[in-house]
Amino acid sequence: MTDYHAAGVEGLQLNSIKGKNFVWINIDTPTPALLNSLLSLYPFHHLDVEDCISKTQLPKIDKYRDYLFIILHSPRYLKEKRFSIPSQVGIFLGRDFLVTVHSGELKPINRIFQKCKEDEETYEEYMRGSPTFLLYGIIRDLIENIMLMLRRVISEIEGIEDKVFDEKVDAVREVTELRHNIANMRRVVFSLKGVIHDLEKRIQKFSNDDIGVYFSDLSDYIDRAWVLLDECKETIEIYKDTDFIISSDRTNKILALLTIMFTFSIPVTIVGTFFSMNINMPGTINNPWTFWGPYTTLIIVLIASIAPVFLMYIVFKRLRWL
Repeated sequence: MTDYHAAGVEGLQLNSIKGKNFVWINIDTPTPALLNSLLSLYPFHHLDVEDCISKTQLPKIDKYRDYLFIILHSPRYLKEKRFSIPSQVGIFLGRDFLVTVHSGELKPINRIFQKCKEDEETYEEYMRGSPTFLLYGIIRDLIENIMLMLRRVISEIEGIEDKVFDEKVDAVREVTELRHNIANMRRVVFSLKGVIHDLEKRIQKFSNDDIGVYFSDLSDYIDRAWVLLDECKETIEIYKDTDFIISSDRTNKILALLTIMFTFSIPVTIVGTFFSMNINMPGTINNPWTFWGPYTTLIIVLIASIAPVFLMYIVFKRLRWL
């Protein structure tokens, strides 16, 4: 045995737990040595192993004589970017083994694995039966993690509700970020839902127990998550439309006010323009009006400027433009 292969076998031993009837191998940092050792221990197709470390695989179930090969995606939330992205796990399921291969980004899987190593009660819960029951527990925890993420989304939706319906506050950024996150989660959960429904029909072959009822429960669970996501999508779409309408209405009011102010300034501008011309006309310095005293021209200019504005105000009120 070469050192390269020996290192791989030793790595598999460190990443495995023996149950009563099967072994669970959890590879969260795939290396060529580990994957080659995996191929030497089990009759896996080499393309399936390559699919485990590929980032572009679609969720699927491939059925072989001795095992199922499953690709699952689960959402992983990025705090710094405020949205979720899909994280992939490859699963090999046989009658006496379960192999999970991922990049360590799906914390629920590593959490279960570590607890099974350290806690006897957790070990009994997950490792007491068949590998199909362990797979049920892993997928159940992944869905519970999705439900936790959904609760966060619902909380954020409730948190921006007041902003959306407040004319003085702009909530465009918050609404856009939530729409992005919900859209990403919907894409991942939709594919996960399809795989779980398909898995429910194929899983019984690899278990002596009546495992179908457990995966039927998973199907109901993921369906509830999908319904919640649909409700979140509808709500955030309503918020988006509401925020757009309120923003548009606020902009229209500002434009209307500025337009009216400009309109009211037109008579003053016209009258002022006439009297500032360097030509002879009644009321100017060369031909002053004095029948109301020395300020007769000023008084007439003010009246000529204010009267049209007052008349326009009355007309606009009657037309309900104000």
